[in-house]
Amino acid sequence: MGAHSPFQPVVSPPAGAIAGWMTNANPPLPHAAVAQAPPGLVQPPSTAAFLKHPRTPTSAPGMDYQTADSEHLIKRMRIGQSEEVFSGSSHPPNIYSQDDIPKTVVRTLSQGSNVMSLDFHPMHQTIILVGTNVGDIGIWEVASRERIAHRTFKVWDIGTCTLPLQAALMKDASISVNRCLWSPDGSILGVAFSKHIVQTYAFSLNGELRQQKEIDAHLGGVNDIAFSHPNKSLSIITCGDDKTIKVWDATTGQHQYTFEGHETPVYSVCPHSKESIQFIFSTAIDGKIKAWLYDCLGSRVDYDAPGHWCTTMAYSADGTRLFSCGTSKDGDSHLVEWNETEGAIKRTYSGFRKRSLGVVQFDTTRNRFLAAGDEFMIKFWDMDNTSVLTTTDADGGLPASPRLRFNREGSLLAVTTSDNGIKILANADGQRLVRMLESRAFENSRGAPQQINANIKPPIVNALGTVSNVSSPIAATPERADRVLPAVSMSSLAAMDNNRVVDIKPKISEDAEKMKSWKLADIVDSAHLRTLRLPDTVTNSTKVVRLLYTNSGLAILALGSNAVHKLWKWTRNERNPSGKSTASVAPQLWQPSNGILMTNETSDSNPEEATACIALSKNDSYVMSASGGKVSLFNMMTFKVMTTFMPPPPAATFLAFHPQDNNIIAIGMEDTTIQIYNVRVDEVKTKLKGHQKKITGLAFSQSLNVLVSSGADAQLCMWSIDGWEKKKSRFIQAPPARASPLVGDTKVQFHNDQTHLLVVHESQLGIYDSKLECLRSWSPRDALPAPISTAVYSCDGLLVYAGFVDGAVGVFESDSLRLRCRIAPTAYISPSIASPGSVHPMVIATHPSEPNQIALGMNDGAVHVVEPSDPDSKWGVAPPQENGALPSSSNPALNNSQASEPPPR
Repeated sequence: MGAHSPFQPVVSPPAGAIAGWMTNANPPLPHAAVAQAPPGLVQPPSTAAFLKHPRTPTSAPGMDYQTADSEHLIKRMRIGQSEEVFSGSSHPPNIYSQDDIPKTVVRTLSQGSNVMSLDFHPMHQTIILVGTNVGDIGIWEVASRERIAHRTFKVWDIGTCTLPLQAALMKDASISVNRCLWSPDGSILGVAFSKHIVQTYAFSLNGELRQQKEIDAHLGGVNDIAFSHPNKSLSIITCGDDKTIKVWDATTGQHQYTFEGHETPVYSVCPHSKESIQFIFSTAIDGKIKAWLYDCLGSRVDYDAPGHWCTTMAYSADGTRLFSCGTSKDGDSHLVEWNETEGAIKRTYSGFRKRSLGVVQFDTTRNRFLAAGDEFMIKFWDMDNTSVLTTTDADGGLPASPRLRFNREGSLLAVTTSDNGIKILANADGQRLVRMLESRAFENSRGAPQQINANIKPPIVNALGTVSNVSSPIAATPERADRVLPAVSMSSLAAMDNNRVVDIKPKISEDAEKMKSWKLADIVDSAHLRTLRLPDTVTNSTKVVRLLYTNSGLAILALGSNAVHKLWKWTRNERNPSGKSTASVAPQLWQPSNGILMTNETSDSNPEEATACIALSKNDSYVMSASGGKVSLFNMMTFKVMTTFMPPPPAATFLAFHPQDNNIIAIGMEDTTIQIYNVRVDEVKTKLKGHQKKITGLAFSQSLNVLVSSGADAQLCMWSIDGWEKKKSRFIQAPPARASPLVGDTKVQFHNDQTHLLVVHESQLGIYDSKLECLRSWSPRDALPAPISTAVYSCDGLLVYAGFVDGAVGVFESDSLRLRCRIAPTAYISPSIASPGSVHPMVIATHPSEPNQIALGMNDGAVHVVEPSDPDSKWGVAPPQENGALPSSSNPALNNSQASEPPPR
């Protein structure tokens, strides 16, 4: 659920705030999701009021304007007012502390020239892109301290450049990066330069950069760029010294829109979307703020930014709060929050130095904190408090107004230094992340190079020790010659330098020695791990059918087969200073003061047979759930039902939020269909048909722009998000000695790279690629003979945890599906509670930031938290690797049960 915005409580805007607004029917960007206003769902206060145009726009040729959404919304508002969930606030209460702010310096990187712009990768939390004052760009892996890519500026095709650009380069060849940033999925990076040019590169996880498009975008400097999805395909927004904003197709470089109206150079752009209204904020160096729809009908607002000079704007991570930070020509800095519905300043933050030395830069994180570089330090604010919360000088060496950027999770903060470098600051989560990836990099550096292209199948070592099916290596980039890239946060699928030719000479004796020395970790008693059965005052035999960690890692939510939810919360104390879930400290089974239970509606008197489904909001404030009856939206603070929808038949069996619009939900149904449902207008937009039995799994990939579904028919279907047509389908193949065709619940989950897919069936685990081709599979045999009951990726994507119906848990390497650890049921289930083999995990949940911690939801109603005995240790030891290949077996007991199998034919 990490890609989705939270459900926000609503203070209903007046009907006039939305009436009269019309916009072209483009798909929205990620933005705040719906909240409750019986009898349906409506959105938070509308940005439309902020963007209100003095005249009603008329339809232009080729534009399709619509008013149905706003009229429907107004009708709902007339029915009843929304409930104010959090009194006096439009967002959840503050559950964070100063400990969550990254202030400890964990890395210092030397770029070699003055860093002008920096941006963390949206998917891989320790990869950072930087641009400098001499036109260079670099990509760093923070954990390994390695610069994995570097490019100096050059014009790719001077012949296609305009004469003004050629003249400017002839007069002065110096050029600086004004802005560099990643696309939403991290597959593309864009660079805006101080002279005319925008360049884009395609980025691979092995560090390879491929030139993509060069755009002669503006006369003069290109001051800012941003990525957007105004017409379903990815676009680049640019602004420049020529006082214009332009929109370009990111793939083709084709010009799409030009927005004119500023009277001075445009300094920054900030695209966003609310209520399907897509728009762009822009600021110019005269302090004017304007906003534009994608219709070329002129600016929708004209406001003055405090300071009347260089100003940037940014939304909170959940898209519900708008901030700006700017500096006047006299050096007075202003950080403010805007009231979008009024177009007025809501809050002004204090604490800046008078006469700041340079333009102050800022960033937001966790929907809670603001940070700005000022007075040779970094200053932090709580979004709800105008006074400075805390500061840090990052051990010194910062410029007067350092540039800074948080990573997506807010665990790391990059800040520029006065000696042409970058310091990386971390909170406790960030420190653990860096330590973990540093350790992994060290382990990989001791071993032989591994293959980096996930689509190239690894060499297969046969029983005689010879290697077959070796694929050719990819061409190397010049600056990467003779260098090994450690496998860190770029996933274990991208582990080494791509110019190394795989050594295919057999080394039988070395292989044999390594296989003898490696032994599978087999944990059979509780002394070798930390385990905790969560306290439960309600004793019944209900099964745990769904289990989730909250996104904060502070609580665990379970849904029983009796349709009742249970919530356990950990609290901060001396034994548990972080307040996060742990097997060392028992949490509290939480219940609101009103004593009500969070219970789903059921369709009949036997909810035990219903297929349950559940989804949690990003801010952990709301949960959407169903147990065979209507889908219910609960407030996690009060356990109250906010609204219900989608009454059966058919019953909902799986829920998944659209990655670009949290108002759109894909709902798998018992009748084999998938309904694409718009909760805002209470309407099914389309039904997808292709399965033969009920839907048991759904997974979106924003990178591939697809939805993959799985069913009890053991079939996988891939649907294009654009138009919802079926792109392909495939039945998973039965392993040897298994009857075909397969039937039974099949689950799917995308890897962090948004390309590889974990497919789980009782007969097998499978890793599939973007074409639904099976790259490797694993089937239960000798070491773990029981059928698979559940499986899931770890939060970092490096492991797969699988539960079995005999109670065992297997820990696998995600790239190879090699078993590295087996946890016997005797290690976490007390013999006094259950006899061996009588209980087993129905579902496994993985901690959102601790890759080695899992929670097991059992068929006897218990929930166990399990983690290694040492907080810094891992599950087992990775199997030995030689020449990029994995041994076919490690000992007779495990023979044929660990080997990564090619897809059945």
